[in-house]
Amino acid sequence: MKDLKIFVNLTRLDRPIGYLLLFWPCSWGLAYAYSLNKNIENFLYYIILFLLGSVLMRSAGCIVNDIVDRKLDKRVKRTKNRPLAANLISVKKAFMYVIMLCALAFCILIQFNFLTIMLGLASMTLAFSYPFMKRITYWPQLFLGLTFNWGIIMAWASLSNYLTLDIFIVYFAAIFWTLGYDTIYGAQDIVDDEIIGVKSTSIKFKSMLKKFVSINYSITIIILILFFFNNSRSSIFLVPFTAFILTLIYQIINFDKRYPISCLDSFKINNISGFYMFITFLTLSFK
Repeated sequence: MKDLKIFVNLTRLDRPIGYLLLFWPCSWGLAYAYSLNKNIENFLYYIILFLLGSVLMRSAGCIVNDIVDRKLDKRVKRTKNRPLAANLISVKKAFMYVIMLCALAFCILIQFNFLTIMLGLASMTLAFSYPFMKRITYWPQLFLGLTFNWGIIMAWASLSNYLTLDIFIVYFAAIFWTLGYDTIYGAQDIVDDEIIGVKSTSIKFKSMLKKFVSINYSITIIILILFFFNNSRSSIFLVPFTAFILTLIYQIINFDKRYPISCLDSFKINNISGFYMFITFLTLSFK
């Protein structure tokens, strides 16, 4: 029972916001592809596969991140009790968990077409380089955006079996969404991160955090609104899209770097944001 608790803490399975933020972009790509081929059976089956894959890969990513950051985590209030930082599990055992999770994720990956498999393997470079970015650049959130939203391209390819400029436009928009919400998330740790020398956009733009997040969210909104006006057959997309915008506005108003809990609460709202955007992409199927 103790080992199970440690595994859950290590993989953050008790905090679904992480794997859901990895999953929602996948759902966007699937919904967009479905609007063109209308294969409902594959769509529903792939939704399940991408959800499972998101849980597995996010869990593996959390462990890799904790292995790399275990010494730094000891010095940060929010992370000092993580299993590796607290010496509750060995690095060797944690690494074995990573191998197990990646093996299960690979079993899911090979259910897709060759293009999707290649895209999935290509994403490993991004996934396993991200934990090191905070040591070398103030833009680790940008690398997280590149990594977390790669599923948009994979999901599209799984149903369409080809790539198009439009899906890269959606990917580009999602990167700015992640850049915004992870800057809010990182605002919790500004004080500790500055002490230990970790870099982030939260630190780089700490004197203008709301402005920086607002710029990124605005870019996301502008790109996506242009995309939908160009691709939608009906203005009904404006209903869930407006709800998506309101969730972003709420975050900007609500978060305050002086109060870490407000940053975490605002960050968690992005689960709802991702869902509303999924619904927006589903409206592309409406005539």
